[in-house]
Amino acid sequence: MSSFQLVTKYQPSGDQPKAIEELVAGLHQAERDQVLLGVTGSGKTFTISNVIAQTGRPTLVISPNKTLAAQLYGEFRSFFPENAVEFFISYYDYYQPEAYVPTTDVYIEKDFSINDEIDRLRLRATSALVEGRRDVIVVASVSCIYGIGAKEDFKDQLLVIREGQTVTRQQLLHRLNDIHYSRNDFEFGRGTFRVRGDVVDILPAYEDKKAIRVEFFGDEIDRVSLIHPLDGTLIERVGHVLLYPARLFVTSQSNLARAITDIKDELVDRLKELRDLGKYLEAQRLEQRTLFDIEMMKEVGYCSGIENYSMHLSGRKPGDKPNCLIDYFPDDFLLVIDESHVTIPQIRGMYNGDRQRKLTLVEHGFRLPSALENRPLKFDEFEQQVHQAIYVSATPGDYELQRTMGVVVEQVIRPTGLLDPRIEIRPVRNQIDDLVGEIRTRAEKGERILVTTLTKRMAEDLTDYLHNLHIRTAYIHSDVSALERVDIIRNLRLGNFDVLVGVNLLREGLDMPEVTLVAILDADKEGFLRSERSLMQTAGR
Repeated sequence: MSSFQLVTKYQPSGDQPKAIEELVAGLHQAERDQVLLGVTGSGKTFTISNVIAQTGRPTLVISPNKTLAAQLYGEFRSFFPENAVEFFISYYDYYQPEAYVPTTDVYIEKDFSINDEIDRLRLRATSALVEGRRDVIVVASVSCIYGIGAKEDFKDQLLVIREGQTVTRQQLLHRLNDIHYSRNDFEFGRGTFRVRGDVVDILPAYEDKKAIRVEFFGDEIDRVSLIHPLDGTLIERVGHVLLYPARLFVTSQSNLARAITDIKDELVDRLKELRDLGKYLEAQRLEQRTLFDIEMMKEVGYCSGIENYSMHLSGRKPGDKPNCLIDYFPDDFLLVIDESHVTIPQIRGMYNGDRQRKLTLVEHGFRLPSALENRPLKFDEFEQQVHQAIYVSATPGDYELQRTMGVVVEQVIRPTGLLDPRIEIRPVRNQIDDLVGEIRTRAEKGERILVTTLTKRMAEDLTDYLHNLHIRTAYIHSDVSALERVDIIRNLRLGNFDVLVGVNLLREGLDMPEVTLVAILDADKEGFLRSERSLMQTAGR
């Protein structure tokens, strides 16, 4: 019996019942690959929700961008409020990877800004999977194929706290430090603990509404409760809790000691190699940087850029597949690749782009060769991880169609009965004046408008121009943070503004039924990701 509870007032209609039946039958018949070809607005997410509810398997949904992932996360949470629907995307609001430009001798240090809320959601996702729950849906971006800590290491660092347990307060504090919780008696934030006499309060890294209070009587835990983190009022006495580590990269002290020995051995070999080649500057640079990192790991169990030593920390050999989110799922998990015509090429291209940048760092003594093993999955490794997959798209790519030998599950008739939009081609001359007239006409009726431009700069300039004409407008592109994008789209749907201008984020999967006009500026010019498929996706909004 399925552990998923689908909560909805709607019944499958149009082509949905047939699509659900065919997809479920295919999964039961152990078909490895299936394609759901559904036109825009046909309710593909609702169809997949019914398939998940009927098959009852832990499911990973991979989306091509953060905006669409956030929308899918919201939809699945509304369909499965009683189950573990989790969110796993890159937690960087801003990320400048470490790089070196040999031609100008410029080293660019890694710079980033981590979104605390997304970090919490990532830890919740891995914690739900480690817990062994079957009713888990994780909505992820393609960043889920990047290396994270090993599931076994994460599991080994779980901390059980129960009433009657014989442990001193000091031992508990040391154990919390081992799993990367930090003491802060003044600011009680996520991933911290505070101490007041015989009472220890812990705010798990994956929670924001429930903290854990541990009360001691001598060397024994007397009471374990859940409290509100803000005012400390009691929620309930639970008796025992299972506390997960505050970081995804965790390891034991014995593992860390072994890893440091391996890093030193690799350093000795690499320094000899560089000096034999006459690269004395590179050798000195590498030695200085690596020894500093080793000292940091010895002292605090962590260092900046520790992910570059992931091969040694996890005990892998060169060329071994890195650990990623997929390893946290059981073998019979279901993979759903949303907007597969975009997502599959992204997954395919991740490895080569990452490797090229790191090769330059290794050659010039900024990193050990093992840093190359801190990488996303190669495409063939990703394929080996997949047991059964459903590719969802209105415009499936060649790869998906080859995998299914051209056989697709069609979902063409929309439950709403809506027909495809009318497409008009208008002259480029005076296109902005033409656009302003169309916007005013629709805004008066309370309708919304999407405008796509060729570049981010054009999107911002057009927004400023429309503002000057007293038209309520906002723009959205990749420089806008993931959570802010969700707010912008929500505000458009609520009518807080009438026009949304973007580049390619206004394409795949975004559902905005209030929109009655999509204007594609400079449609005759080639641009990034402009193709026959992208035109269909944009028009579908």
